[in-house]
Amino acid sequence: MRQRTKVLLVSAVAVACGVLGWGLVRPTGAVVPTTTPASPSTSGAATRQAPVAARPPAVTAPPVMPSPAPAPGAVDAELEALATSLREKYGAKLHEPYLQIRMVEELMRFFQERFPDRWEQELLAFLKANFPEHYDTLAAMLRNRVDYEKWVRDSESYLRGLSDTERRTATWDTRHRLFGKESAERIWASERKNQAIADTLRTLGAQEGVSLEKKLSTYKERLQEVHGEQAAAYVERHQQELMNRFLDLPSVQTDLGAMPADGRARSLRSVRKEMGLDDEALQRWDTLDQSRDARWDAGAKYMAEREALAKELSGEALEAKLVELRARYFGGEAETIGQEEAGGFLRFTRPRQWGRN
Repeated sequence: MRQRTKVLLVSAVAVACGVLGWGLVRPTGAVVPTTTPASPSTSGAATRQAPVAARPPAVTAPPVMPSPAPAPGAVDAELEALATSLREKYGAKLHEPYLQIRMVEELMRFFQERFPDRWEQELLAFLKANFPEHYDTLAAMLRNRVDYEKWVRDSESYLRGLSDTERRTATWDTRHRLFGKESAERIWASERKNQAIADTLRTLGAQEGVSLEKKLSTYKERLQEVHGEQAAAYVERHQQELMNRFLDLPSVQTDLGAMPADGRARSLRSVRKEMGLDDEALQRWDTLDQSRDARWDAGAKYMAEREALAKELSGEALEAKLVELRARYFGGEAETIGQEEAGGFLRFTRPRQWGRN
């Protein structure tokens, strides 16, 4: 009996050891087999194999879903709002080529952004649905606009090699061919007018021996010729721009620079008055001119003293003196002027533009 008990105990221990030998607990807590049970064909001999590393569960990436297309109702509402806006903006005057092309260009931007692959098809469908009475005209305008853009793009290098006059002629010839002469002239009427004024200014800017008063008179006459009945309204809307363009002419600056201070002040006031400025505005300009003259006078004196100091001093000693000099001449602006000079900009070495700076 005692012998049988020993046999049973030994057998139990052996079984327990065999069970424990089936696996190892990894730090992750996964039990990994270290042996493979004997195959029936190996006559019970256990085959040793290397431990198999634990693998984390495979992570499957979520499927990439396409961006949801706008709901048909939302698209329809947006297009309806667009149509309403265009009718309010252009509807009553869509017989005008200038407004036709403005509307077409607005629609091109809209549909190219939303339907880049089929924008032209969508645009034409929109016109057909919302502007049927103007469809043929607007569709033709669209085709011409696309063809013109292509011509400009394809002709870029060719046009760059032409003179200003030749380039202008080639451009207008193409516009007339694509849009028709009458429509092209109406579409680019503002460009024609601006170019006419620019040509006049170019001529006046090169004139010598002609008085400032005569140049101003010629300028005003040309504005009247170009803008006709709308000239007064145009000048009123663009007073500052028109005045600046005249004062910027080289010959006008030469004339003003040759005048004594009081004569120059009278001439500047005359130019501004002829451009339609009222008495209150003229007084403000007089005050500004006086302030500018005082600043430029101070600048001239400062630069003369600065140059003298630079011949005697250098480095920190020079900079200390310049700080004092700038404070004496410019007060609250001294620090700003010092920073400009540290960056290499000397504002009083610029040419004086009378009536402009």
